[in-house]
Amino acid sequence: MIPLKEAVATKHQEAEQHVVNRHLMSGHVMEHEYHTYLWQQFLVFDAIERVPLPHASLNRLPAILLDMRELPTHVRRTSGELDVPIMTNHAIEYNEYLSTLTQEELLPHIYLNYLALIFGGQMMKDKVPGSGKMYEFDNMKDIIMSIRSIQQDEWADEVNKGFTYIIGIFNELQTIFGLLS
Repeated sequence: MIPLKEAVATKHQEAEQHVVNRHLMSGHVMEHEYHTYLWQQFLVFDAIERVPLPHASLNRLPAILLDMRELPTHVRRTSGELDVPIMTNHAIEYNEYLSTLTQEELLPHIYLNYLALIFGGQMMKDKVPGSGKMYEFDNMKDIIMSIRSIQQDEWADEVNKGFTYIIGIFNELQTIFGLLS
């Protein structure tokens, strides 16, 4: 069997090199763009965090909400009605998909999404508006070990499925943000 890291390398590279990810890492992301990005993250982590996580310090929802509260909401009034936050179709679909999985079936998505915040997020934290609480973890070494200790090469298809949703979210955000490839 191919090791997990190798089996997901193509999708990982596609997500890592996506124009939206590069934009987030550039230090030039605007507050309203980051606020929109955080809503997508909220949808993903909301679906995952309905089950117990491998480590108590993994829970991200409170940190995402703190980050969102730091930023202006950029809510406009249109015809007397408030606009709702932008939630991409892929984020909604990923949320719905994750909501159908058992705790065991969520493990590949925990691996994907939390390690992305732990590793990539440390580079992004100082480049986004606000304090980046979403990227702050207590006991980081213990958290990484809690995920690595359950990691399985058999997760490759499911991790790649998660990457497909994430890339779809990035594609939609690219259009929303008006970013060129």
